[in-house]
Amino acid sequence: MTDKPKRKKKPAPGPAARSEELALPDVMPVIPSGPNVVYPQQLMPVMAVEERDKRAIDAAASSEGKFVAIFSEPDDDQGSKEGLRLRDVGTAATIVRMAKAPDGSVHAILQGRARVRLVAIEGEGPPVQARVEALDDEGGAGLKAEAVMREASAAFVRAANLSDAMPSEIAAAVGDISEPAALADFIAANLPLKPDDRYRVLAELNVGRRLSLVNSLLKHELEVLEVRSQIQSDVKGELDKRQRDFILREQLKAIQKELGEESAPELAELRERLKNADLPEAARKEADREIERLEQIPAISPEYQVVRTYLEWIADLPWNVTTDDQLDIEHAARILDEDHYGLEKVKTRILEFLAVLNLKGGETRGPILCFVGPPGTGKTSLGQSIARALNRNFIHVSLGGMRDEAEIRGHRRTYVGAMPGRIIQEIRRAGSANPLMMLDEVDKLGTDFRGDPAAALLEVLDPAQNFTFTDHYLDIAFDLSRVFFIATANLTDTIPPPLLDRMEVIELPGYTEYEKLEIGKRYLLPRQLEENGISKSALRISEGAIREIIRSYTREAGVRNLERELGSVCRRVARLVVEGEKGQISVTQDNVSEFLGPARFRWELAAQKDEVGVATGLAATAAGGDVLFVEATVVPGKGRLTLTGKLGDVMQESAQAALTYARSRADSLGIAPAFFDRNDLHIHVPAGAVPKDGPSAGVTMAVALVSAMTRRPVHKDVAMTGEITLRGKVLPVGAIRDKILAAHRAGSKRIIMPRDNENDLLDVREEVRRDLEFVLVDSVDDVLAAALHEEASDDGPVVEQLVAGS
Repeated sequence: MTDKPKRKKKPAPGPAARSEELALPDVMPVIPSGPNVVYPQQLMPVMAVEERDKRAIDAAASSEGKFVAIFSEPDDDQGSKEGLRLRDVGTAATIVRMAKAPDGSVHAILQGRARVRLVAIEGEGPPVQARVEALDDEGGAGLKAEAVMREASAAFVRAANLSDAMPSEIAAAVGDISEPAALADFIAANLPLKPDDRYRVLAELNVGRRLSLVNSLLKHELEVLEVRSQIQSDVKGELDKRQRDFILREQLKAIQKELGEESAPELAELRERLKNADLPEAARKEADREIERLEQIPAISPEYQVVRTYLEWIADLPWNVTTDDQLDIEHAARILDEDHYGLEKVKTRILEFLAVLNLKGGETRGPILCFVGPPGTGKTSLGQSIARALNRNFIHVSLGGMRDEAEIRGHRRTYVGAMPGRIIQEIRRAGSANPLMMLDEVDKLGTDFRGDPAAALLEVLDPAQNFTFTDHYLDIAFDLSRVFFIATANLTDTIPPPLLDRMEVIELPGYTEYEKLEIGKRYLLPRQLEENGISKSALRISEGAIREIIRSYTREAGVRNLERELGSVCRRVARLVVEGEKGQISVTQDNVSEFLGPARFRWELAAQKDEVGVATGLAATAAGGDVLFVEATVVPGKGRLTLTGKLGDVMQESAQAALTYARSRADSLGIAPAFFDRNDLHIHVPAGAVPKDGPSAGVTMAVALVSAMTRRPVHKDVAMTGEITLRGKVLPVGAIRDKILAAHRAGSKRIIMPRDNENDLLDVREEVRRDLEFVLVDSVDDVLAAALHEEASDDGPVVEQLVAGS
């Protein structure tokens, strides 16, 4: 493209007039420079890769004057012309040097010459041609401009000295510039400014305002550089101090070593603690090795604290520190009786352990017991009482919900924040190697990807292994054989068999009404009076009132809810006393409802009258024994059996077995075979939202079914339990004691149970056995004879009855 005719620009009047006249063409090729801004007199290297830019450089090189226009591009569309994103003000530059590379790109060095304004795009090219208008500087002379120049020059020199990005020659070059406009452009070109700020300097034609703008931007940059320099100085000072301290420590170590003096005071103290710890030989060797390594580690190293913490754990553990056992059996028996009523089997076992200690001179392995019983029967408090009777330190470890094996064995020291497991932690907290450790809720251990805590307990609770228990953190064997372990559980079903096999299981039964009455009078009521600030003279609760609370306000195997209700009575009395009640407040059986509200339970849960198709069964739950009612009814149909009440697989199979037995004995029971083809049977066990399972309801289902089919009512005061077979045999079941206590609480008078469970009656207290009649059976025929009336009833729903021979 041929260059347009050139015209000479006249210098602007006044001090800002141009120092030389520069002839610029009206139209010249354009190179977009992106966010970069080029100032007059500034050199800019360009590597042209795009065809548009290469053509522009070629066109400029072949023209007279070799002019090319450089315009920056904004971040948005402001200032764009004709679709190209170019700012309005740019720089006319000349090509100083140009070379073409083998890869086809063009390398050139451009020098800015003058500010120009973009008037219009003449052609999209390539190359892009633009019509431009030369811009002249305005103003700039005077004392103010000179003062700002001096201030800007001095500030720029300080900034150049503080900045790592500016070469030292730039600070010297700024002193050779005498023109305000050139100085402003020079400083702006060498400062790390934002693209918008660079363009503001380029677009400002008034030299005075341009210089002030540059001076303001320079001051901001200088403040940033000074703060950065201060930060670097502080960091360097800290590093220098640490390095100096390290060198001094090393020199101090060398001097102390030459003089034969002790090492640092904290290490000397740690050595003394380890010396007095009475460590086993293996622990002593490991401690000596680690403390020698610790002396070689700088105190500022993270490894120093890790090793020191490890050695402190070794020094703090009671390797051979024990408490003296209380071997007086009579004294121990007196303490156990003071704290707990009943529980003769547990107390006998503890006294036997004391007797063995007496005979062996106090040297024996600690027993590993497991107390199994419903909630509220005193398992945890019994452990505290045993520790007091033996004069041992008591440790309580809650295992409920524990899922990580490391909670038992600890973490290895390679992990950040590693620490020993709960066993070693509690041993250190106890301060003795022979404490009583209670592992609470062992039946509620969990397992996940982090391991199985129950498996980790196998070593802890195995007398043949726990004398060399090795925690992952310590990695040294610790003797746990002197620890008296007591585990607690509500059920044994969820305890893994290998773990259960290592423990001596002692069952804690639910309490009878008489036992609850005594516990309430002796232990619970005095404790609640003290906790609620009530004197014994201010409140009197009769035995009848406590018995009424047990019967009508609680339904549990333990006494936890009984204590809550007694606490409620005490709080109500406390309020009356504060409100001005005078004299002693008396709570009797007749006015208990005034303190606790209406009764929540009926004393006799058993059926109120003899009914057809309703039998009372006995079940074992995590809360002790309980009664359940099995309902059966007959409706017209095609012989189907429907089971409801959220029954488990075993319970459903028991119902099927009961129906099959009834069909096989239809003739002797007076039921026509056609009965099963014309009627459906429905068995329901109330409390439908509660899952139920187990084989012990087999006899109850058989009685309910036969009663419904023959219309013979079931005796209301009979409760029963037992598993049945297809041949009509009654097999033994478990938890007989808990089931009998539940029947006694419910008001039953006769218990039908398998004959093979006769020996289990020895575990039932005498006062309960006196109130009940026990019917021992071998077959379902015996059960039906004891549970059903001999004659059919006319009450109940009307169904098609088919009797044998009809």
